[in-house]
Amino acid sequence: MTTKQPRLNVVLEPSIYETLYKMSKREGLSMSLVARDLLREALNIHEDAFWAKSAAEREKSLPSKKTVRHKDVWGS
Repeated sequence: MTTKQPRLNVVLEPSIYETLYKMSKREGLSMSLVARDLLREALNIHEDAFWAKSAAEREKSLPSKKTVRHKDVWGS
């Protein structure tokens, strides 16, 4: 069965391979699908960290005269 999805070959440490193998058996999925889902989750975490850092940097450069306090907007 051919697929249009890109492929990736990865060399794993034995302990990571064993963990991936056990997860795939427990979940009834292929090792490839488990690895894909774990990579997707890791990339989401990485992206969240990137945007949190970016927001914190932008917040530092924001002039306080242009801000509105939470209490003034939401009343609490």
